[in-house]
Amino acid sequence: MTATTDGTGESPLPEAEAGHSTTVPATATAAPGAPKTREAAARAVTLATEHLLARQDAAGWWKGDLETNVTMDAEDLLLRRFLGVDDERTTAAAARFIRSRQRPDGTWATFHGGPAELSATVEAYTALRLAGDAPDAPHMAAASAWVRAQGGVAAARVFTRIWLALFGWWRWEDLPELPPEIMYLPKWVPLNLYDFGQWARQTIVPLTVVSALRPVRPAPFALDELHTDPRRPAPPRPLAPATSWDGVFQRLDKALHVYHRLPVAPLRRAALRSAARWIVERQENDGCWGGIQPPAVYSVIALHLLGYDLRHPVLRAGLESLDRFAVWDEDEDGAPVRMIEACQSPVWDTCLATTALADAGLPPDHPALVKAADWMLDEQILRPGDWTVKRPHLAPGGWAFEFENDAYPDIDDTAEVVLALKRVRHPDPERMEKAIRRAANWAVGMRSRNGAWGAFDADNTSPFPNRLPFCDFGEVIDPPSADVTAHVVEMLAVLGKRHDPRARRGVEWLLGEQEECGAWFGRWGVNYVYGTGSVVPALVVSGIPVSHPAIRRAVTWLGEVQNPDGGWGEDLRSYRDPEWIGRGASTASQTAWALMALLAAGERESAVVERGVTWLTDTQREDGSWDEPYFTGTGFPWDFSINYHLYRQVFPLTALGRYLHGEPFAETPLEG
Repeated sequence: MTATTDGTGESPLPEAEAGHSTTVPATATAAPGAPKTREAAARAVTLATEHLLARQDAAGWWKGDLETNVTMDAEDLLLRRFLGVDDERTTAAAARFIRSRQRPDGTWATFHGGPAELSATVEAYTALRLAGDAPDAPHMAAASAWVRAQGGVAAARVFTRIWLALFGWWRWEDLPELPPEIMYLPKWVPLNLYDFGQWARQTIVPLTVVSALRPVRPAPFALDELHTDPRRPAPPRPLAPATSWDGVFQRLDKALHVYHRLPVAPLRRAALRSAARWIVERQENDGCWGGIQPPAVYSVIALHLLGYDLRHPVLRAGLESLDRFAVWDEDEDGAPVRMIEACQSPVWDTCLATTALADAGLPPDHPALVKAADWMLDEQILRPGDWTVKRPHLAPGGWAFEFENDAYPDIDDTAEVVLALKRVRHPDPERMEKAIRRAANWAVGMRSRNGAWGAFDADNTSPFPNRLPFCDFGEVIDPPSADVTAHVVEMLAVLGKRHDPRARRGVEWLLGEQEECGAWFGRWGVNYVYGTGSVVPALVVSGIPVSHPAIRRAVTWLGEVQNPDGGWGEDLRSYRDPEWIGRGASTASQTAWALMALLAAGERESAVVERGVTWLTDTQREDGSWDEPYFTGTGFPWDFSINYHLYRQVFPLTALGRYLHGEPFAETPLEG
C-alpha cells in the first residue's frame, strides 16, 4: 500500500497482529435478568430471527421501505407533468397515497405525528389539483385556508416555489439566484461547489441550470387560493442590516439577480456546458444520481432543458431509475397506491441485518450471513469519487448506502459494513481481510482536521453555504458528527486498533461532545437516544471503563428519560425544542438503541434494562416483527425525516441478542 490515509502524510493502518481472530466476534457469556424475562427474550429472538431471515433477498441483501413525506410524491407528479410523461394510473395511485397522509385539519406533516408543515402542504395540495381534486372540496378548502393563514406560498421554502415557478405559479424573479458559474469558483474560494455536502452539491448543480434558464410550462389552472393576496403574491420583505450575515447574503443575492439580467454570455454558455458535463459524469450505472431522488429529478429537468431528448440514453436511464423509487401497494379498497422513496438503503440495511442476526446467536458461518457478506464484498467501491477533491492521494475502499452510488461512498456505511463482516466466518478469509483493510484505511483517511468524521466528506465545515437564501431546504454541509465518529471508533477498536493515535483522538473528541445532560446529539438518527446509543458502545469497546464519569452520566440520563411503559422514544421536535429531548412515544428502534448503550455500560441486570427488554418482548407481533409508525431516522435534522422500515426489526433483535449473549467483541485483543 503506497497511498497515505488522509493526504496529510499519515501512514495506513498497520495490519492486525498474527493470531488475532478477524472473522468471529468474541461473545461474552451472559446470564442476565429474571428467568421470565430471559425466556421472553429468547422467544422474541427466535421469532425475530426467523422473520428477518425470511426477508433476505436471494442475492443476499435486505432492504426495507424508506418512507419520508409527501413532497417526494408531489414533486414526482409535478416532474411528470412538466416533462409530459404523466399517466392516469400513476397520477391516481400517487394521489391516493398523498390523501392518505393528510391530517384531519387538512394539512400535511413531514413525519408521523408531527405538526403541520407549510411547504409540504403547498406541494401536496398542488399535486392533488393536478390529479383532479376540486379546490372547493372540503379536504382541499381546508388545506388552502391553512396555507393562507400561514402567509401563503410566499412563506414556503425555496424549493417549493421553484416547482411552482416551473408552471408559472410563481415568478422566477422572486426566487433567490444561484448561477451556474459557481462551477468555476476555485476550491479555496468560499461557496465553491465543494463547500457543500454531497447531497446539496448534487442538487445545486442541476438547479443552477434550471435557475439560469427559467422555464415555464403552461399551467392547467391558477393557484390564487394559495396566496394571501393573489394580486401581490410576493410582498417585499425588508433587508436585514448590512452588517449582519443575513444582510450580506441578501445583498449578494440582489447582485446575482443583476448578473442574471446581464450575464457574460460566453461565460454563461460555458458554465451551462460544464454543469451538463458534471451531471452526466456523475450518473450512476442504474441511471440515477447519487442514489437519491432529489438530484435525479433536478438532473433530468436540467439536461432536458439543455437539449437532451427524453429518448436520449442518459434521460431514458434517468427516468427509468426514478420509477425504481416507487413502492406500489393497495389501499383498503384494493385500489393501487404509490409511494416514492427518497432513497433506497440496501447496503445499510444489509450490514445492520447481518449484525443483528450474528448478535442474536446465528452461527458466524450460517449461509445467510455468508451470502450477505458476499453481496457486501461485491458492493465495495474501488474507484475514486468526489471525495478525492479533499483527499486526492487516498486509496478507495468504502461502501455507499444504495445499490448504485459509486461517486459517493460514505464513512458511516463503511464502518458498519466492516463491523458486520467481522461477525461472519467467510470461506475466503483472505478476500474478507483485504476488503476490510482497504475499507479501514479509506475511512481513517476521511478523518477531518478536528479528529472526527463526517458522513461523506472530510472538513466539510464552511459556515457560508447554510446562509445562502437559496439554501433553506435543510442542512447543506457535512461536519463531523458523534454518531458517525462513534461507528468509526468502534470499527477501529474491533480491528484491534484502539491505541492507534487516530482512534484515541476520536475518543477524545467524543468525550468532549457529550452534552451536559449526559447524552450525545444524533445527526443521522433521532436524536439524543440515537447518539447515545451509538457512542456508549463505541467508547466501552475502545477501552473507556464503564465506571468512567461520561458513561455514568449517559446511564443516568437514559434512566431518567425512560418512559413509564418501559420503552424509550424521542420526537423529532427535539432538534428544535429542548423540551422534547429524550421525550416521545416509545418505539422499537429507540428502545433498542437505549438498551444497546445500557448493556454496553454493564447495566444488564438493572431494573431499567429489564423493563426495556420487557417492553420489546411485549410489543412484538406474532410474526416476529415490531410495528413502528414513528420516524426515527434523520436526513436533515428537523427538515427531512425518515422512517426506515427495517429499523424496527434489526435494532430490537440486536439489543435482545446482546441481552441474552453478552457484548460482541468483548474480548477483542489489542495490537502489540
